[in-house]
Amino acid sequence: MTSTNPAELVRVVRSGFHECSHFGAAVVVDGDGTVTHAAGDVSAPVFPRSSSKPFQAVAMLKAGASLAGAELALSSASHAGEPQHVERALAMLAAAGFAEADLQCPVDLPLDEHSRRAVVAAGGGPRRIYMNCSGKHSGMLAAVRAGGWDPATYLDPGHPYQRLVAQITVDLAGEQIAATGVDGCGAPVLAISLTGLARAFGAVAAGVPGSAERAVADAMRTHPAMVAGTGRQDTVLMQAHPDLLVKGGAEGVHCAALPDGRAVAVKISDGAERARMPVLVAALRRWGLTSDTLDDLGVGVILGGGRPAGTVEAVPDLFD
Repeated sequence: MTSTNPAELVRVVRSGFHECSHFGAAVVVDGDGTVTHAAGDVSAPVFPRSSSKPFQAVAMLKAGASLAGAELALSSASHAGEPQHVERALAMLAAAGFAEADLQCPVDLPLDEHSRRAVVAAGGGPRRIYMNCSGKHSGMLAAVRAGGWDPATYLDPGHPYQRLVAQITVDLAGEQIAATGVDGCGAPVLAISLTGLARAFGAVAAGVPGSAERAVADAMRTHPAMVAGTGRQDTVLMQAHPDLLVKGGAEGVHCAALPDGRAVAVKISDGAERARMPVLVAALRRWGLTSDTLDDLGVGVILGGGRPAGTVEAVPDLFD
């Protein structure tokens, strides 16, 4: 049943005591987009944040960008700044006739701890190419080059490429854009309902052979290490379940879908990262998926004195 208020999705239990809860909304849709399970207000608009990167990658291909395989996966990524990510993003830029200086994402250090330490130890500092969205921005520039458009304004919502992203998002979600904002990387972010987000994500996962949607989904599923990075949740989950398409976003958003179009979208109201995966895993289990990876990701651990003292778990029977 759908509620107009945030629903309790996750409970944090410390030493057997219910310490706090995370609220939000979650929706599961069937292959035809029909809502099968919902908690909270799944009709309210949300910013998908990085969960919308597959839609942006579809637009890259429809603009004519020659992206495939690992490069296309990186264009859909929130990568960790590992050498495998950085080197490929730089190669993508060079192939399109650009350089790192043409990127308009912020400078940053790698998310991956080992890579970050290596950069600092070598006397390096923040760079645009290390930023977790540099793969997407490199793909955007490739699309801009293919379209013959102005690269200096590629982040403007009125830019031809960004208008194409908006139209594709509308087509995939089956609804109009509720609001346009600025994402953390500087690109436009488009608000749609959580139900629309799930339908759009499912439509990419179920793309027909030869379509841009199918190419993006296949690239992400085939190259999960490009989508996030070594040991990160989205990568680990897709490695354990190769048919699964997964993409998280900031402020408590996460999506997953199967090749038949079934999809789940989650929004944690307070943006807590720790609450996303238990809800997502609860939905995946509802579809019959099982693995040690799901067991590990489905229950977060809280510490006391450096030792496990409690859990972060989805509320019982969330999707029943």
